[in-house]
Amino acid sequence: MIWKTSPTLEGMNAMSAGTLGDTLGMRFVEIGDDYLVAEMPVDERTVQPFRLLHGGASVALAETLGSVAGFLSLAEPETHLVVGVDINASHLRSVREGGTVRGTVRPVRVGNTVQVWQIDITDERDKLVCVSRITCQVVRRRE
Repeated sequence: MIWKTSPTLEGMNAMSAGTLGDTLGMRFVEIGDDYLVAEMPVDERTVQPFRLLHGGASVALAETLGSVAGFLSLAEPETHLVVGVDINASHLRSVREGGTVRGTVRPVRVGNTVQVWQIDITDERDKLVCVSRITCQVVRRRE
């Protein structure tokens, strides 16, 4: 297992209270040895004017997953945290309002100063909707 703490779904969802992820309806639903999964509804909070999943909502899901995974993999979470420094996304398929998307994050590299995470977002038919990659910097917490 790559997680340095013992994550729980309850703890991760509680940590998200009052955040953008919470506002967009994101919920963590699965924890694996080297991956996390979260779901997000495709509804009035996450669609663009044509009632399709907004690309920015997909990126928000990807960044949330990458940031949480990065934090959980820190050796010293009391003194350090991760911040996203670069994110990209390739939007491959549209999703209509009324569905749900599921993001899965896995490590590409988890270093002491730089982390890279891959996030695959799929629809309810398990079709790939978006592929994203986030680079996070490990930084010392400020007082």
